[in-house]
Amino acid sequence: MKEDFLDKLISKLDCLDSNNMQAFILHLVKDKGFLETIFNTIKEGIVVIDRKLHMQYTNKSAADMLGIPDNIHEQKISKFLRGIDWKRILQEDEEEWYRISRQDVKVSYPRRRILNFYIIPHGDDQELATIILNDITESKLSALENFESEKSTLISMLAASVAHEIGNPLNSLNIHLQLLERHHRSVNEKPADDEALDMINVAKSEVKRLDLIITQFLTAIRPTKPDMRKLDLKKLVNATLSFMKNEIEERSIIVHCKWPDVIPDISGDSNQLKQAIYNLIKNASQAMPEGGRIDVTCTIDEDNLRLSISDTGCGILAKDMGNIFEPYFTRKRAGTGLGLMIVERIVREHGAELAVESEPGKGTVFIVSFPLYSQRVKLLPSSETVVKNKSKI
Repeated sequence: MKEDFLDKLISKLDCLDSNNMQAFILHLVKDKGFLETIFNTIKEGIVVIDRKLHMQYTNKSAADMLGIPDNIHEQKISKFLRGIDWKRILQEDEEEWYRISRQDVKVSYPRRRILNFYIIPHGDDQELATIILNDITESKLSALENFESEKSTLISMLAASVAHEIGNPLNSLNIHLQLLERHHRSVNEKPADDEALDMINVAKSEVKRLDLIITQFLTAIRPTKPDMRKLDLKKLVNATLSFMKNEIEERSIIVHCKWPDVIPDISGDSNQLKQAIYNLIKNASQAMPEGGRIDVTCTIDEDNLRLSISDTGCGILAKDMGNIFEPYFTRKRAGTGLGLMIVERIVREHGAELAVESEPGKGTVFIVSFPLYSQRVKLLPSSETVVKNKSKI
């Protein structure tokens, strides 16, 4: 209706007298006021920005959430929404403007809030995008207790079942392998040179490895508080990559790591963070069944240490973005739908933030932002390592 009205107005501009022109303008003002009333009534914050991050429009909710003044001329959204990697979201490549972006962000002005942040490109105008903000502070605080209680019950039942169905047979296998080894040694004069003994040791090693995986899984999903200690994040990631080396090589995946030369320690639980990193890298590798590339990147600013794990896989559909952290939600045939839920819980219990960006058909990046507990570290130029097939990780 609005387009029809404007088309008629434009076609008749030359023949309109002053009275008719005034009537048309009043009609436009009325329509504008009607739309303004609607946008200022809804609780979601709406901000329209251009490619240079200049704000073109804000509704009342957005202004209240971020403390945006009435005069938004030449004001940039990055001044009010801090802690967001705008360069990553926007990029210089026009195609990157269409990235699906979702994350939670904390703001401290005009008061402390937790906001859920979406950016949606305009289909009809490639130079503009709309930011949608939801204040989730109260809902997070009020739902946290019930959320943990329900998940704890559900996961505890699953953990008990897994421990019984898998843990007991593994223990039995380990015991019988020990008995087989003893028997073999007792009937052979030179067991050290026996090929059968080597195969027994390999089997014992694999059983031990499976038992470790199950132990880490159960430890991670149980509602236990993390044992917070100073940790070297680079060592944690490298240990996880080494553990997954065979799986990564079998999928013909290149792993590219980029670390600053100086990395401050973080505070965390080693086992739980290894499990979270393992799940993110496993998700990335499973998204690339025909091979691809995983980029592990660490960046540091005044307040946070950010770990990014990106892939060149299938990406996440826009309709699924809001459900990826829900239990049992999965698009994989053999998936459990628990991996990202475990990651989200571990990250949250460490006081960190988890963000995700994805574009279907091009890949996904998960970003974990750890708060820094030490003084700011002056960074040196980055060093890079590339890992492929049998190269060291």
